[in-house]
Amino acid sequence: MSVLRTQLRGVARRPSRLLLTGLAVLVVSFVVYATVLAQQITERSVLNGLSGTPEAAGVVVRNGTVTSAELAAVRKIPGVAEAVGRAENGGQVGGEYLSLVGDPGTGPLALATVSQGRYPGKAGEIAVTPRTVERMGLQLGSTVSAQVRYDEQGKPLAPTKLTVVGVVNVRDDYGFQAYAPTDAILKLGGYDYLNQIDVRLAPGADAAAVMNQVNAVVAAVKLKPEEQRAQVQDGASVRLEEAEAAAEEINAIFAVIAMFIAIAVVAAGLVATSTFRIVFAQRMRQLALLRAVGAGRGSIIRALAVEGALTGLATGLTGVLLALGAGHLVPVVAGWSGADISSPGFPIPAALLTVLLAVVLTTVAVLAPAVSAARVSPLEALRGAGTTGARRDIGKLRWAAGIVLLVGAGLTAAYLVANLPSRDATDYSPQRNLFALVASGAFAFFALVALGPVLVRPVLGLIGWPLRRSGPVGRLAAGGVGAAPRRAAAVSVVVALGVTLIAGTLVGGASLRVLADRELAASVPSDYEMRGVDDAPVPASLAEQLKQREELTDVTPYRRMNINLGTFEGLAATDLSMTALPELKKLDVVAGSVADLGPGKVVLSGFGADTSGKKVGDQVRLAAGDRTVDLTVVAQFAGDAPLHASAVLDPADLTRLGAPAATFSGVLANAKVAGETGRTNGNRAIQDTQVAAGGKWRVDVLADQRDQLNDNVNTLLLIAIGLVGLTVIIAVVGVGTTTALSVVERVRESGVLRAVGLSKSGLRAMLTTESALYGAIGAAVGLVLGIPYAWLAVKGLGLNAPFAVPYGQLAIVFLVLVAMTALAGVLPARRAAKVSPVAALGTE
Repeated sequence: MSVLRTQLRGVARRPSRLLLTGLAVLVVSFVVYATVLAQQITERSVLNGLSGTPEAAGVVVRNGTVTSAELAAVRKIPGVAEAVGRAENGGQVGGEYLSLVGDPGTGPLALATVSQGRYPGKAGEIAVTPRTVERMGLQLGSTVSAQVRYDEQGKPLAPTKLTVVGVVNVRDDYGFQAYAPTDAILKLGGYDYLNQIDVRLAPGADAAAVMNQVNAVVAAVKLKPEEQRAQVQDGASVRLEEAEAAAEEINAIFAVIAMFIAIAVVAAGLVATSTFRIVFAQRMRQLALLRAVGAGRGSIIRALAVEGALTGLATGLTGVLLALGAGHLVPVVAGWSGADISSPGFPIPAALLTVLLAVVLTTVAVLAPAVSAARVSPLEALRGAGTTGARRDIGKLRWAAGIVLLVGAGLTAAYLVANLPSRDATDYSPQRNLFALVASGAFAFFALVALGPVLVRPVLGLIGWPLRRSGPVGRLAAGGVGAAPRRAAAVSVVVALGVTLIAGTLVGGASLRVLADRELAASVPSDYEMRGVDDAPVPASLAEQLKQREELTDVTPYRRMNINLGTFEGLAATDLSMTALPELKKLDVVAGSVADLGPGKVVLSGFGADTSGKKVGDQVRLAAGDRTVDLTVVAQFAGDAPLHASAVLDPADLTRLGAPAATFSGVLANAKVAGETGRTNGNRAIQDTQVAAGGKWRVDVLADQRDQLNDNVNTLLLIAIGLVGLTVIIAVVGVGTTTALSVVERVRESGVLRAVGLSKSGLRAMLTTESALYGAIGAAVGLVLGIPYAWLAVKGLGLNAPFAVPYGQLAIVFLVLVAMTALAGVLPARRAAKVSPVAALGTE
């Protein structure tokens, strides 16, 4: 107890050192609790808006057969203030699909709100969303012809005239929605089936009694064998189910965040261990005196462990309070911009668990340094002025553990390489290989932890070579890092972990982006595609008219037909020009060159080559009906040919197979001007041209699909880099903490340097450069590990993605990490430069 009291008095005299020691734990506590609050904010702000059922609906009938007769019966039930039926229809309008949704338009059960004009009042009138106005040109007063009605055999009946009388705002505006009263939707479609009935209860009504009577109405419906009886549920349950279904992706995102936070916790533990080692080394004389007056090793270890727990308690509480303040500040700041963000509340259990995590983390982190400090004999500690950080040996046990871990990493990586899938592997399951990848990475990281002090000097010799030739300050900085390899390794390992994850994310993201670009080039090689409704051909005159529109560029007509290739029938072949569209340049050609395509030649897809068993230079026979052509294979794609075809032919050869020579299957085109406005103008140009020619064709805006996929890839990369950045932030905090503590540890050394003529600016430069070297060592090791493991990850997923290394981005990561770690050492360096040589030489 006397030893514990002595240690606690020392902590109380220097509380700043307590926070400095646990700064990394403070950061990770803040991140953990801030994540909990972010999830609370997300659930309260976003999930409430994910349900498609109005808040006023107390009872809902859905998932079965109900008609307007049941709706009328429900409206007569006592306690029902309002009942609204919902139905949907849709059809082609000028070559584009228009979804017709039933909604009352006014009242508590309405999902649509009128912003311009009025809400429809009869069949034939519709209100459209703002984006539908922009995309389809359906403005107030527009009258269009819509194919929304079919006979019992599914054949289209006469088109229906629809008039736009209003513009409505809705929660999700996809650009192809129109709204009208439900009875008008039913009349347009010529049927009497409802998707759902929403019931609003009268004030004071017994919800259970109303549900029983609604159940009775539903139970009385006579069903056909293929029909299903509807379910009656309370509105709150329906909204909860819809919100939970829509929130699955949000929960998945927070699950991924939790994984990265776990990595950050490990990094914080490593940094905390390093700082405890330095702190205990600085207090070696005090510990030696305690040993000299009779304190045992066990009592010292327990006292230091309690100090570690107190550090975790203080930093954990501080991190939680800071996160709580930031969480409650978010709704206030968001309110200034008009955003409606809910308050996160006060999740007390999560706060207590976060503080407990901090206490456990620091307690575990302090054990090894405490045991090491307690082993030093009183006489050795009183005589020495060095620190444990200056020891260069790691001991036989640590050597053995490091080698075993390194061998484990190599063996699991070799297993992974031996079991990588071939380019065209089928029924491949990546789980086993991904497990081997994670295991190999874990072995490699812990081997780096064990062997880090041994690796520091050779890596420093390579990276520090320019510094040693730059002058005395550079030599002193490199020598300071090399003189304490354990301290340098402890911090650099955490930096290496962060850089490994970032490098892997960047390399994997670049590889997946190239793969996505190639897949998009095959499926959506242009901004627009015009095709005939029910396979109506596109006349050459219409294609020429599109080429004259100034809103469009790269207008490329094509033909497409089914052929027999090898043992497969009904494969697609096209004569699309491979040089007409810029996107086609991104296709992955694994053999030959598409530039050689011409009469008597063919380019095969990967599937087409496998099916026919042909390679570049071989002759292949294509057949269509009783016609055949023998062609020479001049190139092969890795995946699909453009437009998901299996073969690309010269137009003359496709004509020989029977394709009509005077018409086309479709036309591809790009917008002349980039951006949403240019895309809208291009879409309208195609629509106006095809409607003027008879309106027998539909137009798909392929660029929307491309943008959506690109946005998803960018979002995933940003999220991943942001989460990995947590580890980097903790690493930078560790560098700053280590530098700050080493300044205290090396006061006498700084005094000697000042006494022999080193200026204040020189001392600041030396210590800042040392901090930068910690980052440079870690970044170099991280890149060496991250790039090959990223390659293994890309290949192990079995996606046939190319291995793309973004050298520029990786160079930026290296330089930014060096700059960040250098900045982390600026303040400690300024503090060291302020101490006079006389005072420094006089310290003990």
